[in-house]
Amino acid sequence: MKKSWFGCILAAAMAVTECGAGAGLTVSASTTGAEETAEETTEEAEDALPTQDLAGNDITVPEKVTKIISMAPSVTRLLADLGLSDELVAVDTYSQQYYGDLIPEDLPTFDMMQPDNEAIVDLEPDIVFTTGMSSAGGTDVYASVRAAGICTADIPSASSLEEIGESISFVGACTGASKEAKEIRSEYEDAIADLTKIGESIPKKERKTVLYEISTPTSDSPTIYSAGKHSYVTEAITALGADSLTADQEDAWPSISEEAAIAMNPDVILTTDNYTENVVDTLLSLSGWENVTAVQNKDVYYVDANLLNQPNQHVVSAMIEMAKDIYPDAYADVEDPFAGE
Repeated sequence: MKKSWFGCILAAAMAVTECGAGAGLTVSASTTGAEETAEETTEEAEDALPTQDLAGNDITVPEKVTKIISMAPSVTRLLADLGLSDELVAVDTYSQQYYGDLIPEDLPTFDMMQPDNEAIVDLEPDIVFTTGMSSAGGTDVYASVRAAGICTADIPSASSLEEIGESISFVGACTGASKEAKEIRSEYEDAIADLTKIGESIPKKERKTVLYEISTPTSDSPTIYSAGKHSYVTEAITALGADSLTADQEDAWPSISEEAAIAMNPDVILTTDNYTENVVDTLLSLSGWENVTAVQNKDVYYVDANLLNQPNQHVVSAMIEMAKDIYPDAYADVEDPFAGE
């Protein structure tokens, strides 16, 4: 797409050079025509149906999509924000659990890890959106759905904020909602740019260290899971002007020992642990953590897991939540563009 734009602009520039000073009006018309052509080309490209999903699989998206199955909560919420809830004919169980109030009542639900292919085929959907998590075991759990000729579009787990933006555009393109998706992606990217600008203004000597925890250590399970180098969570923390203490870990979701976590001595602890009751109080009272700076200063915060761990535009909402936890003064005036959606 960028090459098309560049080609039109280059052609217009060459016309200016060749026409000379006496053809100002003609040059203006040529330039305007080139710009209009570039815009039309861009719009056509955005409206074009994808021929591959985000995992690189060849797909054939129907010209008209009116029956959708979403097997990922992140996609389900995006579809709701695109105004496509009524086109859902089934969802995964987590989508129903988290967003039952945003989708039609009594939709069939399926286990995203062990979906009932026969029941999915019987619903005759135009498209099924799947998540990379479903194929984590190395098996295509939707093989029978694909074999039935149903468009099955896989969206791998995003590893960067940019990939989240790409998934927004992809879902929009597949469902005939490219315009709405473009608006959402623009808001998403603008918000990240604004947050990053503030993050870059944080003086180096004032940057805080952050330990992000998915799980809380217990005597039975002392391992802590966090976000590593290839995770958009790490990218988000860095964009906010903080230093993630697990940013050097090669795994996207690395495990570290409790002893290692204590030795890191974070300034701030962020957690998305939904399974530990009163998780912040639990973290503040863990034996052996008394001298950790975050615990001493009570800089331990819960971040909405549905916002941060589901890669769609609402990751921005989680970033704002984290920003206000880490640097409350610097981000005091930042508002969430997706609040209430």
